[in-house]
Amino acid sequence: MVSKKKLLQGCRLYLILDASVCNYDRLFGILKSAVLSGVDIVQLRDKVGSAKDIGWFCQKALSLLKGRIPFIVNDRVDIALLSGACGVHLGQDDISPVAARRILGPRAIIGVSCQNMAHLRRAYREGADYVGFGSVFQTLTKPGREPMPPGLLVKSAFYADQKKLPLFAIGGITRDNLAEVKSRGVRRVAVCRDILLAEDIRRTVGGFCAALKA
Repeated sequence: MVSKKKLLQGCRLYLILDASVCNYDRLFGILKSAVLSGVDIVQLRDKVGSAKDIGWFCQKALSLLKGRIPFIVNDRVDIALLSGACGVHLGQDDISPVAARRILGPRAIIGVSCQNMAHLRRAYREGADYVGFGSVFQTLTKPGREPMPPGLLVKSAFYADQKKLPLFAIGGITRDNLAEVKSRGVRRVAVCRDILLAEDIRRTVGGFCAALKA
């Protein structure tokens, strides 16, 4: 079995399935296409759905994926545990990675959203397996959050690289601005709308994958 650390080091494209953007039926169809096209890791983000509905989708997704790529649940440690998901992604207002680790165990993948260097350093100290760093650009997911200065992403990427902590740039990332993200030293991105709303999911995912490997 590939170790969690080695698995994450190989991940480049992180797909966020946001239930506020598409309904569950559409998200499941996107997931099927994205997996066939090379996405490396997937997160379900549903801030308002019931535990029953979120759990149902998790079980359906896990049955489809069959362990081929990690499936992560946003915020809901309880659902991650009960559904058998690979892990959880935590925000700054959620429980700590340390507390999540006690619940989910050492094999779980625990990610943390970070917006500044203090968040990043704390995530590393508390045992996060990866971080999502942003918002890099303006994003509808976090409409009140200002994009970060370009230098901050450069600094965070350097720190994460030194600590061997996978860092995924997040927030408004598209095929059009991916080159700018890469120019700041980042080779991993988390993408939501540019994939979810694409006319051709497989072509879009394939384009991201090719660009990230170039």
